[in-house]
Amino acid sequence: MVSITPLDHKIWRVAWPAILSNISIPLLGLVDAGILGHLDDTRYLGAVAIGSALLSFLYWGFSFLRMGTTGRVARALGEGNEGRANLELCRAGVMALALAMLVWLLHPFWLRAGLTLMSPDASLSGLAASYAQIRIASAPAVLLTYAIIGWFIGHGDTRWPMWVLIATNVVNIALDVLFVVGLGLASDGAALATVLAEYLGLGLALVGVLRRTGPLHRHVNRQDLLNIRVYMTLLRSNGHLFVRTITLLAAFAFFTAMGERLGPATLAANALLMQLLLLTAYALDGFAYAVESMAGNRAGAGDEAGFYQVVRRCGLWCAVAAGLLSIAFLTLQLPLFRLLTSLPEVLAVLDQHRFWLVLLPLVAGPTYLLDGVFIGTGETRDMMRTMLASALLVYLPVWYFAQPWGNNGLWLAFTLFNLARGVTLYARYRSLSRRAAWFRPG
Repeated sequence: MVSITPLDHKIWRVAWPAILSNISIPLLGLVDAGILGHLDDTRYLGAVAIGSALLSFLYWGFSFLRMGTTGRVARALGEGNEGRANLELCRAGVMALALAMLVWLLHPFWLRAGLTLMSPDASLSGLAASYAQIRIASAPAVLLTYAIIGWFIGHGDTRWPMWVLIATNVVNIALDVLFVVGLGLASDGAALATVLAEYLGLGLALVGVLRRTGPLHRHVNRQDLLNIRVYMTLLRSNGHLFVRTITLLAAFAFFTAMGERLGPATLAANALLMQLLLLTAYALDGFAYAVESMAGNRAGAGDEAGFYQVVRRCGLWCAVAAGLLSIAFLTLQLPLFRLLTSLPEVLAVLDQHRFWLVLLPLVAGPTYLLDGVFIGTGETRDMMRTMLASALLVYLPVWYFAQPWGNNGLWLAFTLFNLARGVTLYARYRSLSRRAAWFRPG
């Protein structure tokens, strides 16, 4: 029996809104997949899987705007410097707009290179490219929202981001039904629905900032905001998170590409399984958000005992949640599969690979939590190194030797990749703890 402490109440005040908002993201993907999966052609579902993977490099690659902002804001607040926390948001916003412009200008090259690397079937390539070209219009909204959500999480406030994401995804689902089912726009309709919903989300996020701080120009010195050298420093420090994220996204894109080689039914089934696993990841990330904010704050204040207490209790709740998710998948996966698709060839592949859906929450849970510890304290170099080692020394070699096992070999490689990330991050956590490196100034 878990004994509930006042710290647990604080953790859950941060975690539950984050869990609720986070799971709305893969639920949206599941709704997309469910709507497209019931069309009479598997190409549309496959095109969205490929197009989404391509967009991940253009959007999620810059998720350091969220993670880096969270860590810097949490430490600034731990040091009692509210003004610097607001300045971090403004700097992140400037970077977001500049990067969005760069993404827009360069996206034809990214998309062409991505499609060349993934080498989808000719029947999928055009649909995937069209989907991605529509989605690229939301670059400013996505990147600015990353920065704002990072600022909220750094404050330990996950409720406003929850309302932003839930509202965004509800609108997205409604527009999906209108564009895909009502107007028959298929995968292009799913892309257009997402773009419109993401701009709505940005508007709500900006309203939340103004409600909390009032006009930001009252709190921020223009000279500090326009200091170019500071942005160069931020880009260098965020480079670790960028490389780490791109490596992770490359691992997902590689998974999608290798699944596509095994046939359209396998590609579609893997896309559905991955959406269910993303549901797990986003749910467990609620505790990662809690540890980012609370451990980062305690590290900034130099509170060693408080820091380790936060990590231990967040770790406990993350383990409980991972176990419950695995049990849920074990008992409910067959009804879930039939809810998501009625295509018999896809259902057959799902049934053959359902074991991985039960195993992965237990394997990947510690990784998500440790990511939160390293993000909140700004120790991002180790996140990059462990990610690269796990991908290059575990994921790719295992996949290469497991190819005779087909799609099960691909899932084995992906599972061991997640296990390696957790093991290597924990080794670095122990090393930094022995040296009390979490509590260095700055």
